[in-house]
Amino acid sequence: MKSSIVYYLTIFTPLIFLFYLIKSDNIDATVFVFSVFVYVFVYRTVTDYFRLLSRHIIEKKDFWKLFIPGARYKYFISLYAF
Repeated sequence: MKSSIVYYLTIFTPLIFLFYLIKSDNIDATVFVFSVFVYVFVYRTVTDYFRLLSRHIIEKKDFWKLFIPGARYKYFISLYAF
């Protein structure tokens, strides 16, 4: 995921979809909150891992380190820089 546009589309599309579903009353609040937690703690961690891996910033063996709370902030500039 070297392209920044693809990365931003990948991280924002599920959020837009979730907010659309909650706005149109297709899901209730508990499902929405659960989905946001899955998005933040699982989806974004995996997406950020593939972004950092494609930019050769981390190695494959360091995947588990991104699940530690706050570990992704170490790579903030690398993740969001164009």
